[in-house]
Amino acid sequence: MKIALMGIGKIAVDQHIPAINTSPDWDLAATVSRHGKVEEVEAFTDLEKMLAARSDVRVVSLCLPPVPRFAAATAAIQAGRHVMLEKPPGATLSECYALEALARKHRVSLFATWHSREAAGVAEAKAWLAGKTLRKMTITWKEDVRRWHPGQDWIWQPGGLGVFDPGINALSIVTDILPDPIHVARAVLEVPENCQTPIAASIEFAHPHGAEVHADFDFRKTGEQIWSITAETDQGTLVLSEGGAQLSIDGTKRLSATEQTLTGEYPRLYARMAKLVSHGDIDVDVAPMRHVADAFTLGQRIMVDAFVE
Repeated sequence: MKIALMGIGKIAVDQHIPAINTSPDWDLAATVSRHGKVEEVEAFTDLEKMLAARSDVRVVSLCLPPVPRFAAATAAIQAGRHVMLEKPPGATLSECYALEALARKHRVSLFATWHSREAAGVAEAKAWLAGKTLRKMTITWKEDVRRWHPGQDWIWQPGGLGVFDPGINALSIVTDILPDPIHVARAVLEVPENCQTPIAASIEFAHPHGAEVHADFDFRKTGEQIWSITAETDQGTLVLSEGGAQLSIDGTKRLSATEQTLTGEYPRLYARMAKLVSHGDIDVDVAPMRHVADAFTLGQRIMVDAFVE
């Protein structure tokens, strides 16, 4: 199927384009971007013009920041195109619900992607936790914003999520692997005095059976980057590290079965999108976003020193 990619920035170059180019399902037929281009692919600077000119493009994959994504997704859906959304799927929950309703009205597929759920160890972690009693879960997501998001000022503006831009990856894994739903009980958000969104967050969750669940997110981590989830249960301890790529149980490393079938998070996302389109299905799970919204609602805001890149 012919696909168009909108937003040719770092994530598109690093992940989306290689995944599309190596997939047997997709042909990258057009791009839409103010500045970025892909060699030997027709480039547009306006989505409406691309939709009018390329009726053969069945799918549009959106790699825009969250705030402008809704308008682009709406235009593509109304033009009868299937749409794939980078995480988070919108700037607000209401936008996501509206897009899903619009997709159903126009009978097109809509996929709200969560790439970290496709990490190699996640499926096996979910299977292992099923049927066990959780006692404690510790989520630690600490990375250097200067390294991973250079010059991306939108992260610090309303709708940009701040530290929740990477932190929502952890929440996407947690909401997938836990047998029981949790919700935010308390949160502390550290907001730089020159920003609108937090640079760090500490969150306590309520678990239906009383397990301790805590998350620490920080965008200021230099040196070793930490993306780990530790789950202590009545039958042992599970650790997902490297953003879900590595899994160990009681100190023993495990090989995920999914790693043997299809390598890479984004190739798996695009394979999933191909199946959704072929079956006319929709996959929009906003569970990770609910936690972020609740943290913003309940969170105690603490002002910290100005962020300087």
